[in-house]
Amino acid sequence: MATTPPSRPVFISSIIYRDNRSAIAWLQRAFGFEVHEVLTDGKDNIVHAEMSFGDGVIMIGNEFVDWAKSPASIGGKNTQRLHVQVERDIDAHYERARAAGATIVMAPQDQFYGVRTYVAVDPDGHHWTFGQPVRQVSNEEMERATGFKYRQFK
Repeated sequence: MATTPPSRPVFISSIIYRDNRSAIAWLQRAFGFEVHEVLTDGKDNIVHAEMSFGDGVIMIGNEFVDWAKSPASIGGKNTQRLHVQVERDIDAHYERARAAGATIVMAPQDQFYGVRTYVAVDPDGHHWTFGQPVRQVSNEEMERATGFKYRQFK
C-alpha cells in the first residue's frame, strides 16, 4: 500500500461495488491503481477506500444504502463512465487489463481528436475508458473529420 496519498483533486468519483475488497485487488492488478487509504470497521469490513492513478483519486465503496448500487446489482446499467488518462504505453496498459480479465469493449484505437483510447468493463460492469494523447489536433481538423463545429464556451 502506498503511504502518502496524492494531493486532493477538486472532483473525486465514488464507485460502488458488491465486494469492495475484491474490487480493490482487481483494480490494482488490471489497471495499476494504487491503494492509499482503507478504513475498516471492527469486523475488518472495508467501510471506505481510496485509490489513485497518477494524480487522480477514486473512492471504492460498497452497497451500503439503497441508492448506491453496483451495475452488477441493477442489470448492468451505468450512470457514469470513467476516463483515465494514461501517460505512456496505452497498448501495454490495455494488455494488462485484458490479461486480468477485463471485458474489452473497444481495443486501442487512435481517435480523431488525437488520443489513443480503449474501453474496458470491470467484473461489476463499470465502464472505463483509458486514453493517451498521441498527437495535437486543431479544431479545424476535428471539424473536417466529424462535421461538427468546435467552439469554446464562455
